[in-house]
Amino acid sequence: MSAGLAQTPTGRMALPLTVNGRAVHVEAEPRQHLGDVLRDTLTLTGTHLGCEHGVCGACTILLDSEPARACLTFAGACAGASVTTIEGLDSDAITGELRAAFNREHALQCGYCTPGMLVAARDLVLRIPEADERRVRIGLSGNLCRCTGYAGIVRAVLSVIAERRARGLGPELQTDRPLGPVGARCGQGSAVALHPQVAVAAVAAPTGTPDLAGPFEPANRFEQVVALSFPPQAVFGLLADIEAIAACLPGAVLTARPADDTVEGGLQVRIGPIAATFRGRAIIARDEAAMSGHVRGVGRDAGGRSSTEGEIRYRVVPGGTPDTARLILDVGYTLTGPLAQFGRPGLVRDLAGRIAGQFGENLDARLAGRSAPAPAPLNPLRLLLGLVRARVAAWLGRS
Repeated sequence: MSAGLAQTPTGRMALPLTVNGRAVHVEAEPRQHLGDVLRDTLTLTGTHLGCEHGVCGACTILLDSEPARACLTFAGACAGASVTTIEGLDSDAITGELRAAFNREHALQCGYCTPGMLVAARDLVLRIPEADERRVRIGLSGNLCRCTGYAGIVRAVLSVIAERRARGLGPELQTDRPLGPVGARCGQGSAVALHPQVAVAAVAAPTGTPDLAGPFEPANRFEQVVALSFPPQAVFGLLADIEAIAACLPGAVLTARPADDTVEGGLQVRIGPIAATFRGRAIIARDEAAMSGHVRGVGRDAGGRSSTEGEIRYRVVPGGTPDTARLILDVGYTLTGPLAQFGRPGLVRDLAGRIAGQFGENLDARLAGRSAPAPAPLNPLRLLLGLVRARVAAWLGRS
């Protein structure tokens, strides 16, 4: 039990805290998180609780002047700490400028994310030397908004930084602390340092990956069929060329020259302001006689602490007309970490259908000898918008 932490006769902990500049003593259950103590015991309801998994950022507060997730912080670990909630920033000059900028730039709608967003934005204003959209987006990537689309929020933060720097008000906090979602303060390549020469994509391939030869039971599985306008033999032959396949698959990158049965690479994904590059390795097996194969891979996004493991079993069969083929994919995967919230099985299946269509077009182009498509980053948001349009059109047709 930490210094200054006593236990009451009821078994609860007596916590000495400084909350918004005022010394308080509160009681808390041993496993109660700070967010509940602030809201239920101190009635500081400006701290919003959303996912309660540390993903959405709505509960972001300042703990000893550092942004922290109130929903992931045990109250018992905070004895003697200084806590600042959004209520404690009522008279703060920077927060006042941010509030005005949020109103001016239409950076809020329902307002649920706004308290945590303001706390995170204030921290950026105090640290970033100049208005830099890339750094602001990285710094806010741990605060999710379901309403605004982020553009107004980013404009608001940039305007406050630019205006303060123009008035000669430079950064007040250390500028060598990494940027990134709240909690990405551990080094290990998990965030981007505030130095111009550091590149966002400079992430080494993960180490300590699971044994790919062992058993794997995916959390989700679906089947996808790709129609191709070339004979099965030609399609199966192309599938042996890993570099050609990577060039046809949206978002795929290779980080090393493929071997006969292994490949190192990754998949780039961007959803709004959240970007991820899953890097790892895969093992490959082919059955020439059955024109089938098996790919088993594992990868990790070093920037966002998400990871995935999956397998693709494929077979090439004749198509519905002569000299055509169908590529049948049996896909199983497990996704963990912050990006798992976007990985609902139904959404993944819908997006996979559209990605498979683009992949099939690229394969046909390659087989026809046309110029090879350049690897393109996967943009699920654009695909999702296309899906919504298609569903609306179908619904109108039924009506």
